[in-house]
Amino acid sequence: MSRQDRADAVDREMAKRLLPDEALRALARWWSENAARLPDKTPGAHTVRYTPSRWAQITSWPAALASSSGDGDAAVSRAQVTSIVEDALRREAFTEALVATYVWGKGKGGSPGGSGPATLRTILAADDLEAALADAVTALSEHSAAAAYATLRGRVPGLGPSFFTKFLYFTGKTVPPANGPEPLVLDRVLARRMRSLASQVGRETGHDPDGSIAAWVWRDQDWSPHRYQVYLSFLHAAAHQAASTDGWPSDASPDLLEYALFNAAW
Repeated sequence: MSRQDRADAVDREMAKRLLPDEALRALARWWSENAARLPDKTPGAHTVRYTPSRWAQITSWPAALASSSGDGDAAVSRAQVTSIVEDALRREAFTEALVATYVWGKGKGGSPGGSGPATLRTILAADDLEAALADAVTALSEHSAAAAYATLRGRVPGLGPSFFTKFLYFTGKTVPPANGPEPLVLDRVLARRMRSLASQVGRETGHDPDGSIAAWVWRDQDWSPHRYQVYLSFLHAAAHQAASTDGWPSDASPDLLEYALFNAAW
């Protein structure tokens, strides 16, 4: 059996089992601690603090974000970024939409000369950026989230999947995919959650006794479009699973599960 065959076997078994009991219990604990601040059972109120002045050299700055010439910190929620992206997409201001999602994703991690603003300047300098983002939006609206992912993968220097899946996630709120599940964020933390689950399944089934397959497919970066599709299928199915268990809201959105998995450990 080839390495890919073993990976596929683990994927199939994970799709059958979904989240283990200990993960569901951890999610229930997380929800009991966070339900009051998320009354609509979505992560829309999830707020990130950032320092606008650290992004002063960034062009295409969304007007709805705090002025980058001001002092102090500001805050922006998922719901606010969704609104910013919706407005930007309506004007076909794709770069502006990316800036909003990037600043939200980086939060307080962006120092003036640090990886946040510096990397974003590199991304914005790419000649193909606007066309790449427009192509991804088209791929999402005409095909699927995985097709949009494939459109952006490796196309823009500095723009990796941990951040372009944030662009796809917020874009998907305005431009639903023609086929398949809506896009969700996939970053290093979430990939490691999936790696942990895959390692457990691989050991128990004998398909991956040493965890090497899980480490290969759920590495820390540069996941394949197929892997993104596997991730989306798993999380959307797991959202239905969680909704049928005690301690998790029955009408919660799949991105609430993504947010919780990012934060909840078991």
